[in-house]
Amino acid sequence: MKNFVSITGAVILVLGFILVGQMRAQDEYEGPMSNLRFVVLKDYNGKPIRDAAVVLHPVKKDGKQSLGGMELKTDNDGRASIDGIPYGPLRVQVLAPRFQTFGEDYMINKPELEITVKLKRPGGQYSTDNPGAAKKDDDKNQPPPKPQ
Repeated sequence: MKNFVSITGAVILVLGFILVGQMRAQDEYEGPMSNLRFVVLKDYNGKPIRDAAVVLHPVKKDGKQSLGGMELKTDNDGRASIDGIPYGPLRVQVLAPRFQTFGEDYMINKPELEITVKLKRPGGQYSTDNPGAAKKDDDKNQPPPKPQ
């Protein structure tokens, strides 16, 4: 029992050091920071979209999305904001029911930045279940073949 307690204590101690190190790394970032403002509007009439999800992901140097990220929700005026975002590439995704998902990478390099996103309605859907059906319809509009 004594060995179990000492092993458990050692594991907790190591995990504690790891967590403290990660928190310090985040707190010690001394580079420039930006205050971001988002406005999410309907593309077809310019009216705000409330409760849209604005998802932010840091982007690594290789262009891949980093783990983690955060989500903001727009207010009744279609606005969301966050302060203290480090300069560098940031992937922004905006999702709202009944609208196409928006996604784009931005270079954060100003102390204040406002990003306006205009969401579009979903596009038409096409079925590929019966590709021959479209050909038959096209054939009706074609003149009959000439006899040889």
